[in-house]
Amino acid sequence: MNIKPYSKYKPSGIEWFGALPSHWVVKRLRFATERIEQGWSPQCDNQAADDDAWGVMKVGCVNGDQFDASENKALPPELDPKTEYELRPGDVLISRANTRELVGSAAIVPSDVRSKLLLCDKLFRIALSPEVDAAYLTFCLRTRAARFQYEQDATGASGSMQNIGQDAIKNLVFPFPSYAEQQQIAAFLDWKTDQIDALIAKKQALLQKLKEKRLAVITQAVTKGLNPDAPMRDSGIAWLGEVPTHWEVKRLRFGVQRIEQGWSPQCDNQPAEEDEWGVMKVGCVNGGAFNALENKALPPELIALAEYELQPKDILISRANTKELLGSAAIVPLNVRSKLLLCDKLFRLRPEPTIDEEFLTCYLRTPAARYQYEREATGASGSMQNIGQSTLKNLVLPLPPLDEQRAIFEFIQIETSRLDNLMNNAESAITRLTEYRSALITAATTGKIDVRSWQAPQETV
Repeated sequence: MNIKPYSKYKPSGIEWFGALPSHWVVKRLRFATERIEQGWSPQCDNQAADDDAWGVMKVGCVNGDQFDASENKALPPELDPKTEYELRPGDVLISRANTRELVGSAAIVPSDVRSKLLLCDKLFRIALSPEVDAAYLTFCLRTRAARFQYEQDATGASGSMQNIGQDAIKNLVFPFPSYAEQQQIAAFLDWKTDQIDALIAKKQALLQKLKEKRLAVITQAVTKGLNPDAPMRDSGIAWLGEVPTHWEVKRLRFGVQRIEQGWSPQCDNQPAEEDEWGVMKVGCVNGGAFNALENKALPPELIALAEYELQPKDILISRANTKELLGSAAIVPLNVRSKLLLCDKLFRLRPEPTIDEEFLTCYLRTPAARYQYEREATGASGSMQNIGQSTLKNLVLPLPPLDEQRAIFEFIQIETSRLDNLMNNAESAITRLTEYRSALITAATTGKIDVRSWQAPQETV
């Protein structure tokens, strides 16, 4: 799409806007609004309200640039709703308390919003002056320029919840064309971002299919083998089904030399230098590959317990993690640096010589293993989950001969490498489209492109 710039520009006086069309004005949001308010957050259970019941919005209702009505918590029946906080079509909402990446997320309440949804106190609602279009302002609030301004004023420790106050919102600076031009810019961006979002959704769907295919390839190989014509027998385990006749089925306790967990002294959160001792964090196994940077520096006054130093080919499993990541497994690579220590949120496995470390690590990542973890995990739903050594020791393991284990791993490497390349291509496309979307919004809301004569193409039947 070739859209030309405006014919005349003037200096904006604002570094991050650059030059603006000569007829645009720059003003603080306090002069473009009638009021800014935050809502009410009574004590609620976490389940969403039924469609005919009152619900209090959660801050996540604005996280995806679109208002999500399902992100609410049911108001307890013994509480009377504060109806002055009921959402209305066209309300502009901004998160005032969120993670650093999401604080300041903005969305507009759609025209078909259901009734009985209440503003919470982690959201601001902006009532705009008549000369400001809500859709245009919402696009402005999503730009990098807006995020730069939020981050200047946000409070809260790095990595924790960040907060922005009403003054920070009121002092936001934006460029404003006429009301009719704001509407035209918003209409153009609605149309164009819908196109981009549709492309992103297709790439995300492809990425999800590739991830499922990757997992299926690994699961099929480590539970059924590579020969589709191999004679099969009942494993005796309902969820495992048949395995090749010549395979063993044994519990992991009979295939490992030992299982141990490590040591977690009080450490600061920064990683250790290359020549310093570091204690691993549980996230070192979250991505399926060992991440040596996920460590915390051991304080110099503490003596390292050298028996917990990681060794090449150690198999690590998270024993305490979120439900989705509990049991994440990775193998320590041959080139691992020295002076990295096992923490107490990780198990270290050392298998018997009859079991290949790479084959076992692949199996530990499959749904077959995860099914066994989830049956035994302890911890409240939605919080950190835990598995004990007995859970790992009782894990059922389908086991081919050692040479077949190695052949299976080589096959997995080849097949997953091909799928990983396709996944990387899809992820790169998503990144490019997301960046283009952001750049387009910025260009339109800072007058770098002139869309006044743009018209949406007629839909063909």
